[in-house]
Amino acid sequence: MPYKLVVQGGAELNGRVTISGAKNAALPMMAAAILAKGRTVLRNVPDLSDVRLMCEILDGLGCETSFENGVVIIDVVDETPVAAPYELVSEMRASFCVLGSLLGRRKRAEVAMPGGCVLGVRPVDLHIKGFKALGAEVEVDAGNVRASGDKMRGAHIFLGGSMGPSVTGTCNVLTAATLTPGVTIIEEAACEPEVQHLVDMLIAMGAKIQGGGTPRLVVEGVKALKAVDCDVPPDRIEAGTFIVAAAMTRGDVVLDNVCVEHLGCVIDRFSKIGIEFEREGQTSLRVRGPEQLEAMDLTTLPYPGFPTDMQAQSMAMLSMAKGISFVCDKVYPDRFMHIPEFNRMGANIRKEGNIAIIHGADYLSGCPVKATDLRAGAGLVLAGLVARGKTEVLAVNYIDRGYDRIEEKLKGLGANIERVELIPRRRRTDFTPSGRLKAA
Repeated sequence: MPYKLVVQGGAELNGRVTISGAKNAALPMMAAAILAKGRTVLRNVPDLSDVRLMCEILDGLGCETSFENGVVIIDVVDETPVAAPYELVSEMRASFCVLGSLLGRRKRAEVAMPGGCVLGVRPVDLHIKGFKALGAEVEVDAGNVRASGDKMRGAHIFLGGSMGPSVTGTCNVLTAATLTPGVTIIEEAACEPEVQHLVDMLIAMGAKIQGGGTPRLVVEGVKALKAVDCDVPPDRIEAGTFIVAAAMTRGDVVLDNVCVEHLGCVIDRFSKIGIEFEREGQTSLRVRGPEQLEAMDLTTLPYPGFPTDMQAQSMAMLSMAKGISFVCDKVYPDRFMHIPEFNRMGANIRKEGNIAIIHGADYLSGCPVKATDLRAGAGLVLAGLVARGKTEVLAVNYIDRGYDRIEEKLKGLGANIERVELIPRRRRTDFTPSGRLKAA
């Protein structure tokens, strides 16, 4: 059933909120379970539609999965299936990560091409380049990637692309290399914390990997891996989203279950516009919003730079900042489809190439808006928190892909927000085929 989020603006957020596990870590870790027969257990997994879809994909690849109370159990019982169908893979690009695990363990894989994406062109050429460098035979036919890994051997692979390293490309080639004879060196590997946690999981499974968290991974292939029980790390993007929520509403919020080190660039940039941060213990961070947000310039870059997944939320915040801000996205230059929706609320934003120019507005006005992707949806919810009147955010299915119970967490901090069932609009049927109204 489709839903919308209805937000009444004006509430100041205060209190504590627990950050969920990271979707972008959980999905490749779930795919890596294919590498070992037996029962893999992942804890602190967020309850998201993408996670449930990955369970469905794994079920079709010889696994028996269960998901309850933040725990995903993946029991590999049949290692003969090697095909992931388009109807599932097309719904989530991260599901393409099963290709590397299938190729590494079962030496065969047939996975549908992920298809288009609202963030712009996101090709899988780096994935295929890496597999071919390992000696795999790869062909793309009828929208499917078919690969055979019987002759794979360790290799020296450069994985850099025109927009920097690929996170899913790194995960895919890395998992394939763990069970490939010889030594594989991956240059220009993605350094994101989510990749580091995949490395940690693989090492716990028995893989021999050096250089996790750096642009150079060295993998010595082993003969077999074992199933493990491990935790998914906190979601740094959800944490960043709640930082913005506190800042925009002039609130005082403590984030629990966070890895502060993963938020280094976000904290550094946001501190410069008046947001106050105070670390509480090892896993909590207090955030206090200023009376007046100041304009700033932001450029998204691969980790440890400012994350592209925080671009839309930051734009919502800067639409209310004093002065003129510039936001440049060097990761996904086309990731600006949310600008018209923000402008519907009274923001003053224009796009020039891969740069958004934001003139801070005196206020935003609530109105119906539609999420164009996951992070854009979060940004619109944040804008609704400070807008005058009521904001209705449609296409909530995008938000549910990356935020576990976002409205419940915001309500716990004092926000006036509700999830409401979307009643389908009734269409008129009293027209002739020519478009004229039928006679009474």
